[in-house]
Amino acid sequence: MRHPDHVARELTAWISWARRSRLHPFKRLGATLRQHFDGLVEHFRSGLSNGFVEAMNGLIQAAKARARGYRTDRNLITICYLLCAKLKHLPTNPWIPSRVQAPA
Repeated sequence: MRHPDHVARELTAWISWARRSRLHPFKRLGATLRQHFDGLVEHFRSGLSNGFVEAMNGLIQAAKARARGYRTDRNLITICYLLCAKLKHLPTNPWIPSRVQAPA
């Protein structure tokens, strides 16, 4: 993994070059990178990404599409908790209680 200070120097140099470029798309890209500069450097500092949040968002969007709307916001939030929490102790059918075996 690259050192965050090195990344910051290289990124600053590239943004400076892009702003002086005669190509409009490079100028736009340089401006966008400048706006997100702190987040880009922080990625190299922490090593984290937003992949987990994007995956949860995908689950929630799929639940919304599958149901074609919920009667209340509370119902949507409940479904989101059930889908994203990956609970293991729920019965397969909520109307039939699951049988819990005693430890041997």
